[in-house]
Amino acid sequence: MDPYNDDDLTLGSILESLPDPVVAALEVRDEWRRQLAESTAGLEFIVSDLARWPVGSVVRVAFLDGDTALHADVAAATAQIADVTNLALDFGVDPATGAHRRWRENETVLQAEIRVSFDMPGYWSLVGTDSTDPTIDPGGPIGGGPGQRSLNLGGYKTNKPQGWEGTVRHEFLHALAFQHEHQNMRGPCSNDFRWDSDPGYVPTTNANGAFVPDAQGRRPGIYTYLAGPPNQWSKAKVDHNLRTVEDPSAVAGPFDPASVMLYRFAPFFYKSSPSPCAPTGQGVDLSDGDKRGLQLLYPAAAEQVDALAAQAMQGLELMGVGAEGVDGPAGPAPAHVERLVELMAAHAASGR
Repeated sequence: MDPYNDDDLTLGSILESLPDPVVAALEVRDEWRRQLAESTAGLEFIVSDLARWPVGSVVRVAFLDGDTALHADVAAATAQIADVTNLALDFGVDPATGAHRRWRENETVLQAEIRVSFDMPGYWSLVGTDSTDPTIDPGGPIGGGPGQRSLNLGGYKTNKPQGWEGTVRHEFLHALAFQHEHQNMRGPCSNDFRWDSDPGYVPTTNANGAFVPDAQGRRPGIYTYLAGPPNQWSKAKVDHNLRTVEDPSAVAGPFDPASVMLYRFAPFFYKSSPSPCAPTGQGVDLSDGDKRGLQLLYPAAAEQVDALAAQAMQGLELMGVGAEGVDGPAGPAPAHVERLVELMAAHAASGR
């Protein structure tokens, strides 16, 4: 997301979000997985756990556009991540030329798990193994296929924004299965966001069409403000991107106000000042909490790796034992089942 101007409500900013068709495909898949988990004892972990890459694996990165210098900058910014986790980010650097791995939109064979582009608006990334999920919007420019974007850093080719290293780390943490900190179910953000407009607010816009305080100083709420340009979000889209989802199966640590995954919203987004949801970090370097999260998702200790692998192996066995019931919940496409088994097998192999 582009940073908000904390002092000027009239300056609109584009929030980080994925296109509606991609979100719809994710919701269909995730709802099936939730139903499967609820109907099959022992598979409670599948919704959240399989977003992570297999521990100890090599995750390849490739670039669609941009030059070698930009690629080198992005790769260097991810060193903070690689230094603290049992996972390798491989940018495919040619030692002779310094060129980094590239991918093309017409490819049919996967060249990289994380496929970076700089040519679309905004900053965003698919989460974890969604980056290689072929069931996610197979016909669009964004998705899990070999010729689709999985991570975008819009505008970097012409002008990297202030604090750009933090944005790179933010998006790559998404690509390694991190969610937004403001949606942490153990955090205060949902309760402190000003979802609704001030009582009696009269919709008022500026020259750009953005909602601003009315003549009496009453402010638009988050739903109203984000319904206007440049975001033009529906209520459902606001909820998807900002609301906290209570998910007992999710891996969630304590709320970390210093995390690079926590955005600084404009003051009018919050009920209180200072808000307990507001970040305390500079948004550039990984916080201690970010580093602990990486070590939790991708542990180095053999016994922890073995435990994760055993959990995935148990899932494979359960899928095999109850094969006749696998496609029961909502009658999923065979691709959903195949993808689930593929991920479980990869996680199970990580303990060998």
